[in-house]
Amino acid sequence: MSISVRANRVFLRLKTLIFNLQRSNHSLVEGGGSKTRFYGDIALDSAAEKSPVDISMWKKLDSRIFGLSMSMISSPSWIVLKILQGEGGFEAYLVGGCVRDLLLNKTPKDYDVITTAGLTQIRKQFHRAEIVGRRFPICRVHVKGSVIEVSSFETVAEHAKEKETILLSQIPTGCDVKDFVRWRNCMHRDFTINSLFYDPFLNKIYDYVNGMMDLSSLKLRTVIPAWLSFREDHARILRGLRIAARLGLSFSKETDKAIQNLSSSIMNLDKSRLMMELNFMLSYGASESSLHLLWKFNLLKIILPIHAAHLAQKASNQYAQRSDMLMKLFFNMDKLLACDRPCHCGLWTKIGHRTILLYLNSLLFSWMKIGVRTILLNLSTFCSCFGRRLTNEHFTRFWQFAPVRDKDWPSNHFARS
Repeated sequence: MSISVRANRVFLRLKTLIFNLQRSNHSLVEGGGSKTRFYGDIALDSAAEKSPVDISMWKKLDSRIFGLSMSMISSPSWIVLKILQGEGGFEAYLVGGCVRDLLLNKTPKDYDVITTAGLTQIRKQFHRAEIVGRRFPICRVHVKGSVIEVSSFETVAEHAKEKETILLSQIPTGCDVKDFVRWRNCMHRDFTINSLFYDPFLNKIYDYVNGMMDLSSLKLRTVIPAWLSFREDHARILRGLRIAARLGLSFSKETDKAIQNLSSSIMNLDKSRLMMELNFMLSYGASESSLHLLWKFNLLKIILPIHAAHLAQKASNQYAQRSDMLMKLFFNMDKLLACDRPCHCGLWTKIGHRTILLYLNSLLFSWMKIGVRTILLNLSTFCSCFGRRLTNEHFTRFWQFAPVRDKDWPSNHFARS
């Protein structure tokens, strides 16, 4: 996918900055770097030698170097941050995909906020807010016609008390507690480029898992080992394909291999979750590239089997593949859509229905050709069969086909039998 000139300048500045940071060993925390790693449901310190976390690599970067400013943040999310930090006295950050998109000079699909306040405290700060979710509850705040999803650092601790106890007892010497809390939250996220914290009040970006490095090289990498990350949440496979399709990212070798090996695990997802992820893929301006990636990793035959069969039929013909109506429709649809201009799911559903009709028509045409050919090849046989005289054996078994010699023949026949 094409990248804007401004984004290219950002990447160059990003690479230069990271190179200088590595040379000067600039870090957020100085010290020996005690090694602890937290993987999903497993807290590991005995395996520190295999997968260490060197806190000297934790970075605190000036967001202004990358062109980020307060004017780039949407008004509703800015209001939420201001109320939490100013009036509430809590720490609050932008986190996740919105930080990633702002760094790439793209319009975020939505803005996610994380804060040190508890969910109940968040709800009390706003007139219209409700707590939703069972597994990972968040607070949905309604501001100026928009919905901002606000999560709490405490949510992770409440759902993993044993893990939190182990990690808190192993805080490295010289590590600031705030940094440790942010890092701990990063370890529960999906991809490194989605694990950046942005504080617009201090103009700081906090990076604990080399997310900025992966963003500069347009690489999609999981925070924890890919096979463990995808087993922890099967939907991360589809989310990774969606992000890569929209931003034109490549996968790390480990992530690529894990997607291929665990692609069938998405069948364990609820239909509603599959539909939601598929809608995110096809309704926000990256449907064609998303379908290509689904096809590449053999996921299309699981989610949209008829569409996969249609593309498989076209794949055998190189010319038909280039002129395929399905991909042309999605390509043209993508030109009209963006993250801030999505379409209703009914649009791509209609395109999908057209594909089904095209595929069924091609099958029907193939069957008709086979049928006509069979008839032509066996025409002489059919003619000889219809022209053949019926034998006496046929007369006795199928009297309806016998020539009528007199009107009483059927009754005489039954009388004789």
